[in-house]
Amino acid sequence: MENGAVNGYEMETPKNITIKGILSLLMESIDDDKNHSRSVISLGMGDPTAHSCFHTTHVAQEAVVDALQSDKFNGYAPTVGLPQTRRAIAEYLSFDLPYKLSSDDVFITSGCTQAIDVALTMLARPGANILLPRPGFPIYELCAAFRSLEVRHFDLLPEKGFEADLDAIAALADQNTVALVIINPGNPCGNVYSYQHLKRIAETAEKLKILVIADEVYGHLAFGRNPFVPMGSFGSIVPVLTLGSLSKRWMVPGWRLGWFVTSDPSGMFRNPKVVERIKKYFDILGGPATFIQEAVPRILEQTDEVFFKRTINILKQTSDICCDRIKEIPCISCPHKPEGSMAVMMKLNLLLLEDISDDIDFCFKLAREESVIILPGTAVGLKNWLRITFAADPASLEEALRRVKSFCQRHSKQRERC
Repeated sequence: MENGAVNGYEMETPKNITIKGILSLLMESIDDDKNHSRSVISLGMGDPTAHSCFHTTHVAQEAVVDALQSDKFNGYAPTVGLPQTRRAIAEYLSFDLPYKLSSDDVFITSGCTQAIDVALTMLARPGANILLPRPGFPIYELCAAFRSLEVRHFDLLPEKGFEADLDAIAALADQNTVALVIINPGNPCGNVYSYQHLKRIAETAEKLKILVIADEVYGHLAFGRNPFVPMGSFGSIVPVLTLGSLSKRWMVPGWRLGWFVTSDPSGMFRNPKVVERIKKYFDILGGPATFIQEAVPRILEQTDEVFFKRTINILKQTSDICCDRIKEIPCISCPHKPEGSMAVMMKLNLLLLEDISDDIDFCFKLAREESVIILPGTAVGLKNWLRITFAADPASLEEALRRVKSFCQRHSKQRERC
């Protein structure tokens, strides 16, 4: 933590790396005068709307326009969300569960990031710790730092398709552990957990008497051998907090429509004191715009399956392009081909490169020399790895990876091999 004085009091600011922070620095490092003839291609941010091949469905656009033009949704919504929005999300999520959620289980948030903040705030107490995956999504570490939650990392195992190390989870947990976090489909790894592995996670959490926070912001974006299975399917084994949003599946991250859901048929989260605590915290939050919330039921009910299939097909195509082109670059390898989400982790072999000290150095020099933005693995917990976002136009992706190959050739110790 970094210190700063405000009115004579010392304030601590977390030092945690953020994805947006490091991507901003990479963009600033590009010399516009030197690279004026070359467009910048970013494979760093998980925002598919930056590319023309990804756009939302007309149903979503029309639903928002109609809600806005009705002139009925310009006022405040209830702090926990509009009743019809909560009900629609409960029905949407229940479709894949062995039990039915009620609208009382659903709380509307400003994107999935706010849902993360809610989850960690509700669990924070003096001396508590939380188990986070490595690599993972750094917002969890940042939220934990602000809530004084100790972070303990368990590894995701590349040799096992980035499955969670269950033995490490068991070894890390103690009487002060409040939860473990699972991100499925995986960001940053592009993995999709099998039903059997998710069940083992639930059983491990139950033995440890901790709940599971299931980050499913990439829910249903699966195109490999494993179908997407919501963690809430195992709510009868262990209480689950499900976090999600419209952002990725509907290609509308800027709409900031997310949810915090208690997937808990045994009813632990229906304790009146727990419910009251959650509701009171939502009283100080600002949720999504009311007209966006009003559009949600129509969006969930009327989006055609063809729209989802088109998205999956494009992601499958671009993930294949990414892995195929990386095979042509000896100093970068892909231990596990992505099966879902929009990103993949690639391993960097520094022994094959000269004048590159680590993954951060690699990414800054790549940005300056080739105008290509890639996220260094250090930002998500894996030093000397790279996170590449493949949710991009195929032509842009091909060009970006061609530039990466050229960069690696110039910096190769054995240039004839690259």
